[in-house]
Amino acid sequence: MSSASSSPPPAVHASAARAGTEQLRRHNLAVVLAALREEGGLSHTELSERTGLASATVTAVTGDLERAGAIERQEQSGSGGRGRPRVLFARRRQFSHVVAVQISSDALHYGLADYGGTMIDRFSRPRDIAAGTPDSLLGDMGAALGRLIQRSRLQPADIGAISLSSKGIVDVEGGRLVWSPVFGERCVEFSVLLETCPAATLFVSNETLLVAHAAARRRLAEPATARGVHSGMQGGVENGAEGGAGLIALSLGHSIGLGIARISQGELNVSAPNFGHMLNAVDDRLCRCGLRGCIEATAGFYGILRIAFQVPPNTIPARFVPLAEIEKIAASARQGARMAQHAFRQAGLALGQGLSRVLSLHDDLPVIVTGPGTRFYDLMQPGIEEGLRQSLHVRLNGLPRMTVEADESSLVFAGHVDRALAAVDQRVVGLR
Repeated sequence: MSSASSSPPPAVHASAARAGTEQLRRHNLAVVLAALREEGGLSHTELSERTGLASATVTAVTGDLERAGAIERQEQSGSGGRGRPRVLFARRRQFSHVVAVQISSDALHYGLADYGGTMIDRFSRPRDIAAGTPDSLLGDMGAALGRLIQRSRLQPADIGAISLSSKGIVDVEGGRLVWSPVFGERCVEFSVLLETCPAATLFVSNETLLVAHAAARRRLAEPATARGVHSGMQGGVENGAEGGAGLIALSLGHSIGLGIARISQGELNVSAPNFGHMLNAVDDRLCRCGLRGCIEATAGFYGILRIAFQVPPNTIPARFVPLAEIEKIAASARQGARMAQHAFRQAGLALGQGLSRVLSLHDDLPVIVTGPGTRFYDLMQPGIEEGLRQSLHVRLNGLPRMTVEADESSLVFAGHVDRALAAVDQRVVGLR
């Protein structure tokens, strides 16, 4: 009597093997596209070294991507024009395009980038804060998307992804802005924009999340010595080849935003907790969200204005405070006006106390301070450090390393483009 085999039928084995092979193939395609997105043109040897893939695998993967039209070969002349040209693989710029939109309190900023990551068009439009509605915002955005496409002589099908960002609370999966300083709880459904670009994937992100993403990507690309590896640098630098464990991005301005980027084994994970509306103190300072005691109610531009002019703290905040008004208060503070100085110090104190709680939960990460409020950082810094030192964690471990980067917009758009192109890559390799 023959014994029955305990192995699955051969057809199951073959199906599983095919599935595993296809999954590995897609992974290899994604790895090569990511390397070319981060590094630009790379030779066959450089791709193998960068990705860890065998030479034969690189040959197969680049062949597949060339046939799909996603990458192309470029010849680079040798030094002095001698010898055979060096062949590089690069993303084919015309393969797809992505749109980035930064929604700020008083303006809409648009950008269009090609598949190589080059920004080929940018413009801004003012927002009507007083009369604007979600429907009027969406109408303006739809018209602007059409303008972007027309100006670059593209077709709607050429847009592979639309990436939107705003301060406030966003529903990433649903493509919605749930709460914002301008519209409050009136939801904005961005999915209607896909009527203009039906082939695109839509993303909605918290603005400061993109800042943290771009800053961390830049950090990963830096040489180890520039990142402070083994240098004893204060502020979240771990001893290891990966450099920093991550970073915190703090955005100062009309709203207060925070992004946290964690780096582990070369992988980047980014989040954006609702820092501006974290409860900071049991007081009666009314926030734009309708609650009292939020960090933003003290540290946002309207909070600074209210304290400087000794406006009752339960006064309904303005939806938007012009930067010029805060500039006047700052000038007064630098000339010795005590209430103006007090307003910025209180703003800093709220920020420092909030940051101390974040550091207690997320270790000692370096902090990058961005946004229009950075021009007043010198006035807020004493309060920030005072607030940080009120935490036992900071008293034991010292102040985090803090750097100021005024050009927040560049970081926002860099984050937009990188994340949008990564999404297009996933569609290329069949993961989305």
